[in-house]
Amino acid sequence: MHGKNDMRLSAQLKLRHLEVFVEVARQNSVTLAAEALGMTQPAATRALRELETVCGKPLVERDGRGIRLSAYGEMFRDHAGRSLALARDGVSLLQGLEAEEGTRLAIGALPTVAANLVPDAVAQINAEGSRSRIGVVSGDNRYLLDQLRRGHLDLVVGRLPAPEQMAGVEFQTLFHESVAVVVSNTHPLASEVELSPDTFENFPVLMPTEGSIIRPLVEGMFLEQGIIAPKFPLETVSSEFGRRFVYQHQAIWIISQGVVQEDLEQGRMVRLPIQTSGTSGPVGICLRREHQLSPAATRFSSVLRELSKNRFLV
Repeated sequence: MHGKNDMRLSAQLKLRHLEVFVEVARQNSVTLAAEALGMTQPAATRALRELETVCGKPLVERDGRGIRLSAYGEMFRDHAGRSLALARDGVSLLQGLEAEEGTRLAIGALPTVAANLVPDAVAQINAEGSRSRIGVVSGDNRYLLDQLRRGHLDLVVGRLPAPEQMAGVEFQTLFHESVAVVVSNTHPLASEVELSPDTFENFPVLMPTEGSIIRPLVEGMFLEQGIIAPKFPLETVSSEFGRRFVYQHQAIWIISQGVVQEDLEQGRMVRLPIQTSGTSGPVGICLRREHQLSPAATRFSSVLRELSKNRFLV
């Protein structure tokens, strides 16, 4: 009986069903999903309805003038995403066996490691004579993990995500780091040994965006240190924007220390006298569960671990 069920499922369930469902889940729109997949809207709707028939449950429901995943759709989302990603992995592996340019290595890098660790690891891989085509994508954690689950990234390097973002993902710790509160070495506060509670009201303040991994840690630091939080902070995770704003506009920057480690070591920035040990957290590698890394991704992970030995940024 079990064998008959398997044959019936394989006859009814198509790869396009999973592609459409995963894209609809990401876009919360059949129309946008169809555009992303190069399909017509009726064809995408039909594929979604066929998948609901196979599952025997409604996967989407009305949400005002749009749609959202139903409770059944939420249950099915991770299974569909992992299945699609595994299929893509297998095809990519076979297609890349004879490729003259070598295998593809797609890396997601959060700001905390995009400034030094990931570039250093890529440089070492290249120095070893790797023939892999390496792509590095930066962005916020939610976006990168979504790309990882869909099979567009081999791994993501950065801070440990919140538990609710870890569905279908496993985390391997590399090292721990804290948040840093920094200014340029020419800032009026650069030589201060003690700050007043209202310090953050007197200068522009750059903070991590709402929803970023370290934002709750920063808000907790304000409470713990008795600091009045800035009323109108500039919210960004862009290292390029943050660095220029600090140097040109006397800003205070609250950011993961890895982003500004080189600036601190070279004396271009200084840390303000604020206790940040309570913001310490693990930095590591996010991988898809049930995913076999390619040799290139395995070697890259090994290089990351080598470079992270004895690394603890506080």
